[in-house]
Amino acid sequence: MKKVSTVLLALLGLISISAQADVVTAQQAANDYGLYAKRINPDVVLSAEVGRAFYTKKVVVDGKDLSCSACHTDNPANPGKHNVTGKTIKPMAPSVNPKRFSDINKSERKFSDHCKDLYGKNCSPEDKANFVSYLLTIK
Repeated sequence: MKKVSTVLLALLGLISISAQADVVTAQQAANDYGLYAKRINPDVVLSAEVGRAFYTKKVVVDGKDLSCSACHTDNPANPGKHNVTGKTIKPMAPSVNPKRFSDINKSERKFSDHCKDLYGKNCSPEDKANFVSYLLTIK
């Protein structure tokens, strides 16, 4: 477990150093999450299509059908709307919102909060790599 924690800290350090507010940053985040996922499981196959399925996967929370797309819309290039507060959410796609994934600490907090809310657990590096890879396909 200590080895995994050390690797994660090193990976997050690399992501933080390379963070820039543009699409390259999102690509770097996807690459770094992918590298970490492969360290955990060398046989993992990463896929933007799996990321799309993750983005649209519906779960029932407090009697409501929820998913990433429930708030962020079926098209991540469009603005979303928070399902409780009604607050507008900037588009998820880095091609439309270049600040997405530009702050790895904020990205990690959002992944942590949303994954726990929807799935009752943290998202894996594989989930994150696939998710960001999918968002990078949106033009």
